[in-house]
Amino acid sequence: MSDVQKGPASPSPALRCGRITRVNGPIVEAQGLRDAGMLEVVEVSDLRLIGEVIRIRDDVATIQVYENTSGLRPGQPVYPTGVPLSVTLGPGLIGNIYDGIQRPLRSIAEHSGFYINRGEKTVPLDPKKSWLFSPLAKVGDLLHAGQPLGKVQETPSIEHRLMVPPGIEGRLTEILPAGQYPNTVSLGRIETAAGSVPLPMCTVWPVRRPRPTQGRIAMTTPLVTGLRVIDTFFPIALGGTAAIPGGFGTGKTMTQQALSKWASADIIVYIGCGERGNEMTEVLKEFPELVDPRTGRSLMERTVLIANTSNMPVAAREVSIYTGITLAEYYRDMGYQVAVMADSTSRWAEALRELSGRLEEMPADEGFPAYLPTRLAEFYERAGNVRTLNGDAASVSVVGAVSPPGGDFSEPVTQHTSRFIRCFWALDRDLANARHYPAISWINSYSEYLGDVEPWWQAADPEWRLCRDVLMDILQQEVKLQRIAKLVGPDALPDYQRLILFVAELIKNAFLQQNSFDPVDMYCSPPKQIAMMHILTQFHRRALAVLKRGGTIANLRELPSFEAVLRMKNAIANDQAGKFTELHDKLMAEFDELERRSA
Repeated sequence: MSDVQKGPASPSPALRCGRITRVNGPIVEAQGLRDAGMLEVVEVSDLRLIGEVIRIRDDVATIQVYENTSGLRPGQPVYPTGVPLSVTLGPGLIGNIYDGIQRPLRSIAEHSGFYINRGEKTVPLDPKKSWLFSPLAKVGDLLHAGQPLGKVQETPSIEHRLMVPPGIEGRLTEILPAGQYPNTVSLGRIETAAGSVPLPMCTVWPVRRPRPTQGRIAMTTPLVTGLRVIDTFFPIALGGTAAIPGGFGTGKTMTQQALSKWASADIIVYIGCGERGNEMTEVLKEFPELVDPRTGRSLMERTVLIANTSNMPVAAREVSIYTGITLAEYYRDMGYQVAVMADSTSRWAEALRELSGRLEEMPADEGFPAYLPTRLAEFYERAGNVRTLNGDAASVSVVGAVSPPGGDFSEPVTQHTSRFIRCFWALDRDLANARHYPAISWINSYSEYLGDVEPWWQAADPEWRLCRDVLMDILQQEVKLQRIAKLVGPDALPDYQRLILFVAELIKNAFLQQNSFDPVDMYCSPPKQIAMMHILTQFHRRALAVLKRGGTIANLRELPSFEAVLRMKNAIANDQAGKFTELHDKLMAEFDELERRSA
């Protein structure tokens, strides 16, 4: 069986070469490309810089170049390739670090040093590495798109399923026996209506085209994050979309890193889109050292990193999120639950604005192009809970950070993003300054997935929604009472209103706030969250009864178990359900005694 040649696209000899007529930063115009198609990859100048055709007028093509265009001049050649901008898909993606156009940064660093040479075309997947292939189909089987041909163990945590590519269906005529093979081989051949077709181990897919599925299915299971403020108050479903807007220093990157580590997804695709180099360096250093809580191994064994920092070419920043979402869809098609972290879509939108300005397009709000909402919608709609071509239920969940200048949520990127997502985790500057982590505002945030995931939580505890609503109501009442207390002082409030302020403070300190460095509190399991909610709602109910009998808030503070309630988040581990029962029973006994003394 012959090997399948992989690697970057090379110019087709049948396509006529063009010539540069104009250079404007990353935007290049070339004449003589009448045969070129929209979104086709071209190679610019003798340096073979990678570019993409984004506009065609007569025989003049406008090209978006994904590399530094310094030194380009009119008259230099432009070579068409005849293929759209695509990524290579196959074993070896997990654990790798790519730039926005899927160039592997580790292998580039090995032979080029600290900087990417212009025109660099390192193969995305190492052709020298071999994989232990186990066939799952046999000669004579009638196969359809998405059906697994075989599998390789990509990492100790992830089994890579090699599938029949979309659009191919027929009878298998050849397949490799079990053994070690490089990713350049053809796994077999399939006889289709159009003839015999090879089935390579690695395939390519255009990044701007969503991969096909059988259809979407209802989102009923939450993406458990281990962050109580998210799971309890503003949950996201598997296959859902969420935004984390916040000003500089409010904890967007830290929150996304926590989600990457603890979220109940099988695979994480982390896209560093236009962020500062030092922030991305922290991610690149920390992720390999982080321990996956589910396997006890390195988190990188189920993570793909895409690093396109603010000092990299701006055009590559624009395409990086499409590269990331395409890799996520590929693993989704294997039946995995995938979570995409995009940090941040504001920097991506700024790249759109710069490119739009170079194209001399009419600007809309704050200089952003008029098609910004369309591009945002195209990105977020590729998330979803779907039925794959093979009939499996799988999902891509997308969490995008938004960096509004000055923390102004009325700016265009935040406003348009809120139209296309169903979960809004607004970060609060005051909470961040008070070292309250995560700094997600329980007043400005919302989730439209609450009704979708409620049955899942209700199956775990029938009183989950009741407890959640009681706690949320207390927090909302506290906001109104704080305004009054600032005018007249808290002591002027009646006891039942002062109790609201007291219990709200308890909820914030004992439940909402988490310590990302505490091994017990950094992740909170659903059963622990439920147990904590029950204790807090019972505390409020019994405290109200004490006040009606003549007790005081000072009596509540003097309860022997009050400090234990404050410390339960980091004093009781996820697997110590019995200790929550003991704390609950002890607290109720103390309230019984307090009510007797207050009567």
